[in-house]
Amino acid sequence: MANLMPKSVPYLVANEGAERFSYYGNNVILMVYMTGALIGMSEGEAAGWIHLFKGAVYFFPLFGALLADVFWGKYRTIFWLSLVYCLGHLIMALPGSWFQDLRVPLFWGLAFIALGSGGIKSCASALVGDQFTAENQHLMNRVYNWYYLAINIGAFISSLLTPWLLKHYGPEWAFGVPGVLMGVATLIFWLGRKKYRVAKASGKSFLKDLTDRASLWCLGKISLVFVFLIIFWSVYDQNSTRWVEQAQSMNPHPFEAWSFLPASIRAFEVLPSQMQAVNPFLILVLIPIFTRWVYPWWNRVLGPSTLLKIAVGLFLLVAGSLFPLWFESARISGTVLNIAWQFPAYVVVTIAEVLVSVTSLEFAYTQAPRTMKSLVMGVYLLTITMGNWLTAGVNFLSQVFPTYLTGIGYFRFFLILALVNAVLFLFVARYYKEQTILQEEE
Repeated sequence: MANLMPKSVPYLVANEGAERFSYYGNNVILMVYMTGALIGMSEGEAAGWIHLFKGAVYFFPLFGALLADVFWGKYRTIFWLSLVYCLGHLIMALPGSWFQDLRVPLFWGLAFIALGSGGIKSCASALVGDQFTAENQHLMNRVYNWYYLAINIGAFISSLLTPWLLKHYGPEWAFGVPGVLMGVATLIFWLGRKKYRVAKASGKSFLKDLTDRASLWCLGKISLVFVFLIIFWSVYDQNSTRWVEQAQSMNPHPFEAWSFLPASIRAFEVLPSQMQAVNPFLILVLIPIFTRWVYPWWNRVLGPSTLLKIAVGLFLLVAGSLFPLWFESARISGTVLNIAWQFPAYVVVTIAEVLVSVTSLEFAYTQAPRTMKSLVMGVYLLTITMGNWLTAGVNFLSQVFPTYLTGIGYFRFFLILALVNAVLFLFVARYYKEQTILQEEE
């Protein structure tokens, strides 16, 4: 009985994979689309708007968490906001000939996607945790890893497909296919409705817990850890904007110098936005390795602390930040690097992501008070909002103060920020005391 996997898990994992296909399929092409001839934004302006959008995506989990914990419960919140999500994709996929200004469907579509995607986010990951009891809680880490694998399978496929669709078939198909997958995600979630172990909305007791001293103290402790994740996401999420911008100035033929290969392979071209597929591909490779070998060894030698894993991840991000600084130095000097040089950069930051992001999901759920699981997930996701809005602000300021926040200065700024953040987090990791709180416990 202790090893029994909840029957609801396949529906939740499949739903997440399809939903992430839709989100990343839309997201990976935004930089190229918005700086292209149809929209015509500058690179700084486009990066600013994209980070504002991504920040909004991770702001609305608080709204969804309140709906779920106080009024609707997690299931109804996820279902109805998924329909809003589908509407956003539909607007993005409408024919451009219907509009005089293509920014209108772009901004409206992104607004609905931000509301829908963000609103379900904290509820979806918390609903996974709700499926477990004290008898099978040891399976929770395994399922969260499956959950993250599903995210990255969807992200990997869509990161390869939608840039190709945009180039060969235009924005209607490139934005439309992710919309279809979001419809599939909603259908899968609905089909599993009778399988879920659902915690009821706490209603007024939730508001009572917000004034409870113990709950507030617990929330404050968790938030202290979350503050350091803001800088992590501010630096990490630039792989969808500034890294794409750098890739556009690189040699797109990764095998061109390999003279022993056939000419057809040497002529193989990687689109700049397709390089983002490296990240989910590496996640698919690394998570099984970490789950099967790295974490068991880590727990035996270093202990099970999630905060130590996060600390190592923050320092790896510092190492990863050296790559775009080097790429920018080469670009300014007129050196054309091969796009394959971005691969080791993705390796370093993806290992950092495994240590920080996957671990933070588990940390957020297990440390949260029983009636605040969705809220704490929302607060965790708010760190991604603040990180992206910080990056958006820097990008908009770079248009005003180009002397200090463009070129090498831009990437040096974020490198120093990541380093200071990682060093300060060591003090939190040393003194924070972790305590696991499951849904069924009082």
